[in-house]
Amino acid sequence: MVDENLLQYLEEYVTEKRRRTFKEVISNRTRHFTVVLENIFQSHNASAVVRSCDVFGIQDVHTIENSYINKVSRKIAKGSQKWLDFHRFKDENSNTKDCFNALKSKGYQIIATTPHNDSCYLSDFDITKKSAFVFGVEREGVSDFMLENADGYLKIPMVGFTESLNISVAAAIILQDVTTRLRKSDINWQLTEEEKNETYAKWIESSIKNLEKHKSFYYSKK
Repeated sequence: MVDENLLQYLEEYVTEKRRRTFKEVISNRTRHFTVVLENIFQSHNASAVVRSCDVFGIQDVHTIENSYINKVSRKIAKGSQKWLDFHRFKDENSNTKDCFNALKSKGYQIIATTPHNDSCYLSDFDITKKSAFVFGVEREGVSDFMLENADGYLKIPMVGFTESLNISVAAAIILQDVTTRLRKSDINWQLTEEEKNETYAKWIESSIKNLEKHKSFYYSKK
């Protein structure tokens, strides 16, 4: 729950232009789609996907860190990680399963991105359902668990000699396509008002230097 009085106080330390930009960007954020990075070991690839999530309005990124720690390169992500919500699964042996169950509990269908025989072509993908797109480690692809338990499979049509794309390129192509179609649809894809307020408040706080000092001063005057 956002403390509206505190928020109004903190807004005074953020320019009006920046506040307007926050609200405009938040109006285009969605949780209808989300991204899962499963055991990605090359930080530049993960960072590029994070950047694409910000560009195309995906608010949540889920990382499964079984063998590799997910690190975001500021140089590649261009600061985009600051505006996203990360959900990291890195502490147990069942990270993949735990992430899978967490997403299912939130109503997501799990879509493995893979050139699987039963994969749906991107242009035919049904955007009406909440979907979590899983991108796997560069060499092996998504895990056997994801392949066996996914609700569907998705692939990008390719007509050249090369049979696969770098995951950051694949993610950008997929997210651009599905979010463009989503915004043209009648689907209720935006964040709820509560989610918008929480995100806005978090962004305001992240923009203020010496935040705790300002908070302490605010509470001392109450």
